[in-house]
Amino acid sequence: MTNELPPRRTNQARTRLLSVTGLVVAGLVIGSLVIWHGRLGDLLDGDSAADKQPVVAGSGAAGNKPPAIETSATLPPASEPTKTPTNPPKTKPTADPTEPVKTTRPVYAEESDLGLTPRMRSRLRKATAAAKADGITISITSARRSVAKQNQLLKAAIAKYGSYREAIRWVLPPDKSAHVKGKAVDIGPRSAMTWLEKNGWRYGLCRRYDNEPWHFEALTTPGKHCPALQVSGAAEAG
Repeated sequence: MTNELPPRRTNQARTRLLSVTGLVVAGLVIGSLVIWHGRLGDLLDGDSAADKQPVVAGSGAAGNKPPAIETSATLPPASEPTKTPTNPPKTKPTADPTEPVKTTRPVYAEESDLGLTPRMRSRLRKATAAAKADGITISITSARRSVAKQNQLLKAAIAKYGSYREAIRWVLPPDKSAHVKGKAVDIGPRSAMTWLEKNGWRYGLCRRYDNEPWHFEALTTPGKHCPALQVSGAAEAG
């Protein structure tokens, strides 16, 4: 008899364990390859039918239609902005040819010779130029007057002298006044009155009233002597 023990079955069991483990690992590897291959096919297949379908948000339940997508063909036409109407330009109304045209007499300053008659204005300007050559300045204090102004002066004279008869010695009514007709002029200063009374006849201008050394009218032909003085204008008023 010997002391050797029979060989243990350790090697045989280890071999089986390794075989089973290898099979499991191989299966896992093969499964991983299959899954990886499928994903790789999904990535490479970009033209699949599913990719061509539009993605529509919704429940996805059977029978539900996806909402219609509005395009330029289905949208209503945009309304044009309304334009504010502009007012037509205003035209001036034309005058009615049947209506008479109203004319007004131009208004002149009382200290101007423009309201005098052409004859009176021409003679006064010639006399003024001659007086200036002698060193005398003739200033107009009152030439043509309006009817209203003459009436105003007459009322003031009546208040001053106490009666109409006394007032018309200095201020005549409008219908008798040479000033209203543009045929008389009152001048100043005193040196101009003296010069024109002495030399006015050369230009057809004469002092008319004894009580008014400033009042001159065209009473004669230039170069001829003036008529005698009147006491006042009372005789003109009647």
